[in-house]
Amino acid sequence: MIPRRSQSLLRFPNQAKTKRFLIINKKVCTVFVKFVYWTGALDFLIGLATWGGTLANPQPGQFVALMTLGMFLCMAAACLMWASKDVVARYPVIFWQGLVRLTAISAVLYAVPNGLSQPWEYSLVLFDGTIGLIYVIGSMRITGLSFISCLRCQPAKTG
Repeated sequence: MIPRRSQSLLRFPNQAKTKRFLIINKKVCTVFVKFVYWTGALDFLIGLATWGGTLANPQPGQFVALMTLGMFLCMAAACLMWASKDVVARYPVIFWQGLVRLTAISAVLYAVPNGLSQPWEYSLVLFDGTIGLIYVIGSMRITGLSFISCLRCQPAKTG
């Protein structure tokens, strides 16, 4: 379901002085909401797979970190699914999860050429990078806020 505020006219803060209104395309908003919900739900599978791999082959020095990572992924999934129910009001969850994903791909882009990670992890760059960019750009477009305003978790201004 599209949040009611997303269905109506939104006044974008950077255009408030000109009193212009922009209509957020219902179809685009619906696609973004579904995208956030389902990519969030996939984090449950990844979190449970992390737990499964850790429990199947426990490694000293990695067990606690991987179990915690698995639960973090499950928490991220629950938060994203919750945020998808009202993307305008709960955009900081989506925006910051996008930044987490972009940080992960930055780490891969540094780690693989320097021998700190395996080459197969380049696949994360395409998958997580795309999702991260969609989360960040989508949050900015849905709310009409700037990147800095989203970093500061400012509320979206609706008209």
